[in-house]
Amino acid sequence: MTTNTPIAGTEAGDRYRQAIAASSVPVDESTVKAAVEKILDGAAAYANADTYKFLLNSIDLTTLNTEDSVRSVGAFVRKVNDFDSEYPQYGNVAAICVYSNFAETVDAELDAQGVKIATVAGGFPTSQTFTAVKVADVALAVAGGAEEIDVVMNLGMLRDANYEDLTDELIEMRHTAKGALMKVILETGALRTPAAIREASVLALYSEADFLKTSTGKGYPGASPEAAWVMCSCIKEYYKATGRKVGFKASGGIRTVADALVYYAIVKEVLGDEWLDPRYFRIGASSLANAVLSALEEEEVNYF
Repeated sequence: MTTNTPIAGTEAGDRYRQAIAASSVPVDESTVKAAVEKILDGAAAYANADTYKFLLNSIDLTTLNTEDSVRSVGAFVRKVNDFDSEYPQYGNVAAICVYSNFAETVDAELDAQGVKIATVAGGFPTSQTFTAVKVADVALAVAGGAEEIDVVMNLGMLRDANYEDLTDELIEMRHTAKGALMKVILETGALRTPAAIREASVLALYSEADFLKTSTGKGYPGASPEAAWVMCSCIKEYYKATGRKVGFKASGGIRTVADALVYYAIVKEVLGDEWLDPRYFRIGASSLANAVLSALEEEEVNYF
């Protein structure tokens, strides 16, 4: 297979079922656990200044609070702007991630070179609204300046095996996003099992996702090493089948350098050094940046 089109079949839903059935990514829980433990045994070897700098440069610095406002988001962005002059030796974060209605605020305030404007959209965090509302949200976010869109897969449709509507919705949002990257959030804490995570990963990949993302950080457990391993394995399998490189984003509960090193190690060992690039690897976090900066400075820093 040389394109990102689903495996051929007579019905759209059948094509996706065939794609899922064709996946050889292991989903036996003991097999996944053993693979993860083997990687994590060596994760501490990556603890060095170069890795910390890379982790900092891969962070989607996030504020998704009920009390976010134009004023608070503007101040948040200005901290990122000022980071370039305060710590020029490290480089900046990869992106600022906010609610879609603040895309214009970030766009107006952001001066830091190379930092992307990311927003959540499409009925975040539950995906429980009309498809037309989700599509309009994506369109408005892009019009406001968003360069990256994080949307949630509809898990209700997934539970019902309503693959055709699920994928049609994701593809419509992807096409609406146009040149912006689309990260599809699987909410792995709700999916729970490796089999369900593989199913969701395959559907997102064949729905033109640019990234697979673990979690919303709202209401369910966040990223886990086991979920990350399954997702990265699906990305690797998809790349071998299609030649299309899809990124991975870990999000939800990643607060310490040790936490971040886990996902660095999984990406390195499963996908390889080609994916150790902010174009293909991200960590969504609000407090991790201070932890990484503290590791680099070798003293406690609370800049962000």
